[in-house]
Amino acid sequence: MRDAVIVDAVRTGSGRGKPGGVLSGVHPVDLLAAVLRQLAERNDLDPGRIDDVIAGCVGQAGEQSLNIGRQAVLAAGWPVSVPATTVDRQCGSSQQAAHFAAQGVMAGAYDIVVACGVESMSRVPMGTPGMGEDPYGPAMSRRFPEGLVNQGISAELIADKWSISREELDAFAARSHRLAGAAGQAGAFDREIVPVSVEGGEHTSDQTVRAATTPEKLAGLPTSFATPAARERFPHVDWRITPGNSSPLTDGASAVLIMGEDTAKALGLRPRARFHSFALAGDDPLLMLTAPIPATERALARVGLTIDDIDTYEVNEAFAPVPLAWAHELKADPERLNPRGGAIALGHALGSSGTRLLTTMLHHLEDTDGRYGLQTMCEAGGLANATIIERV
Repeated sequence: MRDAVIVDAVRTGSGRGKPGGVLSGVHPVDLLAAVLRQLAERNDLDPGRIDDVIAGCVGQAGEQSLNIGRQAVLAAGWPVSVPATTVDRQCGSSQQAAHFAAQGVMAGAYDIVVACGVESMSRVPMGTPGMGEDPYGPAMSRRFPEGLVNQGISAELIADKWSISREELDAFAARSHRLAGAAGQAGAFDREIVPVSVEGGEHTSDQTVRAATTPEKLAGLPTSFATPAARERFPHVDWRITPGNSSPLTDGASAVLIMGEDTAKALGLRPRARFHSFALAGDDPLLMLTAPIPATERALARVGLTIDDIDTYEVNEAFAPVPLAWAHELKADPERLNPRGGAIALGHALGSSGTRLLTTMLHHLEDTDGRYGLQTMCEAGGLANATIIERV
């Protein structure tokens, strides 16, 4: 079967996803268009040769509605002949976009395709009208009569099930900020971050990183989800999820240039990694955030690898219990987990996060001479994607 390879991967720096955040003045269409435009320019690629653009976006309402992928293609100045679609697998939307893109290349349906994602949580906040007045319907409610819960409570249930203490959560969160701050200071993100024009200049860094934070500082933060109703329903839970050990609301965009290895060579472009394995999984929608565990197991089994064969793991830090429970179940080396920090520090711009993790993982593999990278991400509804790439 034809190999699908990554030629380039870029992202914006993160912006706080609230009014006043550094990217809050940028329309999400323009935010995604910025990474698309620079992806083509960096590789001297005629965008008219691109067969498709597959964009991930979770909040497909308001300024992010009407197929934001297509609007961004046009805003980037690309030929009107370049098609695009927008997909929603919740937090894994752009990781799913990368799966679809690579699988299309491998099947021969595409020669060149861009997988990308965007989320402006400052301009299209979670809970925006049109995004969830009745997301379940009567049949779903009959199947789960006690009702499902928000992701924060699911994170609490995971911390409880795996007996992860508040101290462990806060220490992991501080580690994320420390590693991200050190990586940024060392210039490790310089090749992957592309500039975005903002009022007063260009944004080229991660606004969400707090490199000086400590577990002691985080210990002073109040819990976020211990409402009276939640305490009554889950009296056994020792509430420990806070804003400090959760990912922040974030604005950002990212994009990955994917093509057949034969196409890359014909164009004189260097393949940097190939897609090695894909997997999907569904799990308990009440716990919701545990599906990365079976998704990882499937991705490894499909290619006969073990977790010890993987040089780096990017497990999305939506909440600190997610990667910690994953690492416990997989018996993964903690030193290889999110080695440049994760979403707790770098932000979780929902629709962008899949290709953002892929971008950071690729650059880390190159800088450390690693071979295999594994990426997985929890998704609302009890879903997960897992992807293994192999550096070329």
